[in-house]
Amino acid sequence: MTLFGSERPAVQNPPSADYRYIFLDEGGNLDFSSTGTKYFTLTTVTASRPFSLYGSLSDLRYDLIEGGLDLEFFHATEDRQPVRDKVFAELSQNLPRLRIDSLIVEKSKTGPTLRALERFYPEMLGYLLRYLFNGSAINNCNEVVVITDSLPVSHKRRAIEKAIKTTLQRMLPSNAPHYRLLHHSSKASLYLQVADYVNWAIYRKWERNDCRSYNLISKGIQSEYEIFKKGAIRYY
Repeated sequence: MTLFGSERPAVQNPPSADYRYIFLDEGGNLDFSSTGTKYFTLTTVTASRPFSLYGSLSDLRYDLIEGGLDLEFFHATEDRQPVRDKVFAELSQNLPRLRIDSLIVEKSKTGPTLRALERFYPEMLGYLLRYLFNGSAINNCNEVVVITDSLPVSHKRRAIEKAIKTTLQRMLPSNAPHYRLLHHSSKASLYLQVADYVNWAIYRKWERNDCRSYNLISKGIQSEYEIFKKGAIRYY
C-alpha cells in the first residue's frame, strides 16, 4: 500500500567515493585593531559518507537531553565543559575518518587593502581550499561539496557571496573537480558542529595558548598553516 497513489522507485545512493564533503568554520572576529582578536582561523573538516560521527553524536545529544539538558545542537563556545568533554571524546575516537586543515591569520600582519570583508574572507577561504584541491584531500572523487555556516543577513551578503565565487574561480586549480559551495545553518548539520568544535580547539591554542582541547584532536590535523608567518610588518 502506498500513501500517495503510486509507488516510487527506491533512490539509489551514489558511491560515497564519488563525493567529498568539506565542512568549514571560522574563529575570531574581523576587527582589525588592537581591540579585536589577535587571530582569525578558518578550519575545514573533510569527510566522506557514511559519516562516522552521525550516530554517536546524535546518541550523545539525546543522552544529554534525557539527563536533563535542553540541548538543541552542539556549539563549543556555549556548551558546558562536561558536554565539551564528551564531544571531544567522540571526536578523538573518530580521527582516522576525518581530515582537519586550518588556516591561521595573525590579523595585525594583514595589510589595510586586504581587510575589507568582501576581499579578506574570500581570499583566505581561497588559499585554504586551493591547498585542499591541490592535495590528496579530494583524490578519486567527482564532486566536492563545501558547506559553511550561513552567512549573516546583511546588505553585504550578496556582495560577499559574489566575491567568494569570483575568488574561488580565480584561485582554484583549473583541473579541480566540480564543486558546490553551500551555506547551511550549523544547527542543521552535525558535521558543521564538528567543524565548530575542531576550529574552537585550534583557535584557543593560538589565541589563548590553551592546548587542552587541541591536544585531543591534534592527531587528526593534516595542516595548520600560518599564512603571514614570514610577514615582518605589523600594522597596529
